[in-house]
Amino acid sequence: MPKVKKIPQRQCVGCREMKDKKALLRVVKSPDGSVSLDFGGKKPGRGAYVCHDVACLRKARKSRALERAFETAIPPEVYDAMEKELGGESREQ
Repeated sequence: MPKVKKIPQRQCVGCREMKDKKALLRVVKSPDGSVSLDFGGKKPGRGAYVCHDVACLRKARKSRALERAFETAIPPEVYDAMEKELGGESREQ
């Protein structure tokens, strides 16, 4: 009988759904304090996960979920850059 490999699950900080780790995008706070998207999932630092959807990133921004996960304030420019990388246009608040 072949062994079944366990697929790691992570929770999206935007929609709060559990999904396969490979189906989510990792947002990482590096040891120097900068926050960026990690498309490969290998950057060093504290990670939080969000769906490959601009709506989930906006939900996480509105609820300040990434700021709670990283225990630091995240400037609006970082969120705007992440939205552009995900394919959505940034918006002013």
